[in-house]
Amino acid sequence: MTQQPEFPPSVLPERAILRIDGAEARQYLHNLVTADIEHLKDGEAAYGALLSPQGKILADFFILAEGDGFLIDCAASQKADLLKRLAMYRLRAKIGIAEVADLEVVVSPTSGRYRDPRLGLLGWRDMVPKGSVAEAAGYHAARIKAGLADSDADLGSGEFFPHEANFDQFGGVSFTKGCYVGQEIVSRMEHRGTARNRILPVAMEAPKGTEIRSGEKVLGTVLSSAGGISLAVLRLDRLDGAVKVLKPDWVRYDVPHE
Repeated sequence: MTQQPEFPPSVLPERAILRIDGAEARQYLHNLVTADIEHLKDGEAAYGALLSPQGKILADFFILAEGDGFLIDCAASQKADLLKRLAMYRLRAKIGIAEVADLEVVVSPTSGRYRDPRLGLLGWRDMVPKGSVAEAAGYHAARIKAGLADSDADLGSGEFFPHEANFDQFGGVSFTKGCYVGQEIVSRMEHRGTARNRILPVAMEAPKGTEIRSGEKVLGTVLSSAGGISLAVLRLDRLDGAVKVLKPDWVRYDVPHE
């Protein structure tokens, strides 16, 4: 049984919503993003990203199938650049791309349009008319405890490969679908097992950018923190017990000296 997350319903003002629709919307998105969305049914969602040609995450987002199109739940800070890139890749595809300005993203532990496709422990997400739900604290502490990175607080743009952000662990990247932007590099990392850096929760709280050290050796860097726990990008090959890693149950790779 999935444990109910510990946070109240809350609007996430740092998120924005885009809509992609039209006769070729599904094929267009499926060939562009890391997630497999080919068979998403109405009301089903996936989590994925748009990568650079070098294989790094430019923007991560949730994709909800709705009617003849898709709603994209993305970081508001990345909205303008994402719209620009989506339009650039459109070419002659018969699709429409637009911001949905009258809706906002809401998270809840008990109800919503769809359960977080990364991890049920993070509850439900929804897109509701603006002003319907108040902002409340607790969600980001819950996601940090669960070990899930945030677009703004952790990932940024052009900084991490999907493996480093654990996309391979919770279905954020498909290794069986056809080509997408950056696919060759991501596939190579998967087959060669070359992901040395991983974002994981650790038992410490420190400002973003704080280096985690063992003597002169840098083990990693703090990203976001709450409630005595931080998400940090760690060098797995350097861990030596100097920091307590709180390995989530969903992580399938080995974490030395956890």
